[in-house]
Parts: sequence; C-alpha cells; structure tokens
Amino acid sequence: MSAEDLPDPTRIEGAPHPRDTAHLYGQSKAEAAFLDAFATGRLHHGWMLSGPRGIGKATLAWRIARFLLAQPAAGGMFAPEPPRSLDTDPDSPLAHRIRAGAEPGIFVLKRGPNATESALSQDIRVDEVRKAKAFLQLSSAEGGRRVVIVDAADEMNTQAANALLKLLEEPPAGVTFLLVTHQPARLLPTIRSRCRELRLNTLGPEDMAPALSAAGIEPGEPADTAALAALAGGSVGEAVRLAHLDGLSSYAALMTLLGTLPRLDRPQAIRLADSVAGRQAEKLDLMLGLIEIALARLARTGVQGPPHPEAAEGEADLMVRLSPNAAAALKWAGLHQLLHERARRGQAVNLDPAALVMDMLLEMTAAAA
Repeated sequence: MSAEDLPDPTRIEGAPHPRDTAHLYGQSKAEAAFLDAFATGRLHHGWMLSGPRGIGKATLAWRIARFLLAQPAAGGMFAPEPPRSLDTDPDSPLAHRIRAGAEPGIFVLKRGPNATESALSQDIRVDEVRKAKAFLQLSSAEGGRRVVIVDAADEMNTQAANALLKLLEEPPAGVTFLLVTHQPARLLPTIRSRCRELRLNTLGPEDMAPALSAAGIEPGEPADTAALAALAGGSVGEAVRLAHLDGLSSYAALMTLLGTLPRLDRPQAIRLADSVAGRQAEKLDLMLGLIEIALARLARTGVQGPPHPEAAEGEADLMVRLSPNAAAALKWAGLHQLLHERARRGQAVNLDPAALVMDMLLEMTAAAA
C-alpha cells in the first residue's frame, strides 16, 4: 500500500469531507465570535476550535479558511461593508480549487504515513510540521492570506507540538492557524496561550436532522433522528458512524438482551457477543461503545429519571427498572468506569472480541442481581 492509498484521517467514513460540507449547523455562536473579531480588526493569528468529536470543528475550520481567502485586500475608505456571514460563493474558482484539494493558500497538518507507509501514523510527527513550515516559506513570496489547518492538534507528539509552537510564536504575516482539538488539555499550555478559543457545542435534535441530511444520512423516521442524536451525544460525526454501522439496530438488540436481566438470556447473549467475532475492529468498537452508552444512561436514570428521548423501544421502562434510585445510579456509574478501562485493556492486548463483549455482559448481569 502506498501513502496515497491510506485513508484520510480528517474524514469520517460515510460522511463528506469537511471541505465539501457547505453548511454548518448549531454553531452560530462560534461563527459570530469569529466574524466579530474579523470585522473589528482583532483577527488573532491562532484559533483553537474545541469541543467533542464530530460536532463540526473541522467543517468550521474549512469555512473560515474559505472565508479568509475570499476576502478582498484592504480597501481604505472604499472598503466593503464587513461581512455578516462566513458563507462564500460555492461556484467561485476558489471554491472549486478547495474542493479539488488544490488551493495553494491552505495547508492541512494531519497524521501522515508511518515509517513503512503501510498505515497511518498514530500521531502527528515533526516531519509533518516541517512540511507546514516549508509551505509557509514557499508561499510567503506570493503574499495574500494563507491558512494552516491542524486536524487534530491533540494528535501531535511532543516534537511536533514544540515545532508548531515556534511557528505560533513568530507567525508569518497574513497566516492564520486553525487548530481543531477534541481535548484542549492535551495541548501544550504555551500553545493554548497563543490561540484564541472558539468553543463549539453539541447539537440538539433540531440541528441534528438537517446536519445528517447534509451528510447524506436520511433516517427513516423522526424518532430515528432523535435516537441517533441521543446515542451520539449531539455529535453529527458519531451519528453518521452509528448510521453507517446500523447502530440503532445494534442498540435495540442490546436493550432486548438487557431486558432479560437479572436472569441473563445466555443463548441471546452469546449470539450478541458472536456478532462481533472475527469482524472488523469497527464492529467491536461499536458494540463496546453502545454498552458504555447504556451504562451511562442507566447511571443518569437513577438520578434524573428515564431517558428522553428513547433510543430504543421500551428503553425508558427498562432503565427505570434497573436503575430506580441514586444508589443504583452510583453502582452503574462505577461499573461504567470499570468496564471502560477493561475494554481498552482488552483491545490493547487483542483479547478475543466475543469473549470481551461476553465478559462485559456478565458484569452487567452481576450488577443487576
């Protein structure tokens, strides 16, 4: 496999690339904050776009990049009115170049191939930052605005982070750095201090529906959209992944099985565990994630009452039965933490997927009893 054949680490499978996403839903406050800084001449050279995965941070980064490169040079007393939106002409030559990945004014700093070019590196390495530095040096003679998108900044290793810090400390003229970060605390404090933060929020069902439609996902019923939003925690990217892997059906099957607790239906449990045996890692990741979601919703039910909306038929009654009070909520919360750590260890040592899932189901059975 060559480097060109490797997947793009900045794209969620089943969804359009962020640069091809025309609209951003549910993030009007972040957009307004950036526009205000631009219009008042307080455009910072470094911006940190933070929030959970899949809520539109990369999409916003590309919207900002398009917007900045589309702005005319300063026009003195004849300058146009400050823009009121990040929208740009989708049919402009700039837009076509960006969609083709051929815009010379944008550099994307992301994970590259590993040493053998057989897979993606697990982190962003210093060699990739050196490419960004070379891009800035080569493009400086052309003048105009330039944008560096770092996706995701918390994937940089220590050497890469220190190299990027040097660029942020002495930013070239006309350059804007856009750092997409899911976990800002993982960044160097000195990097955070040199960036202005734009905090993005998770999406509610009212924004999730058009966002999923824009991503090419059309749930069969409005209830499916609400269920995807609930399971995804307001993350469009996670909702796309769930839809792509038929996560709603898998969660419904899990709820049916948990409905047999505290007397676990073992044949049914074995079938569910075997459904991930020998499958791709994403199937195991899905099931482990759904189990953790179920545990978290059980813990919340004991304190806040039944979940709304339901993510599967009969879920609310089941949650109330298994988690009727705060004491039960505490038990489920503790199990959530225990099984989260156990799942990660099991994956790290390549434990048999079916055995790992069955172990978690048996732990839930013991807690229900």
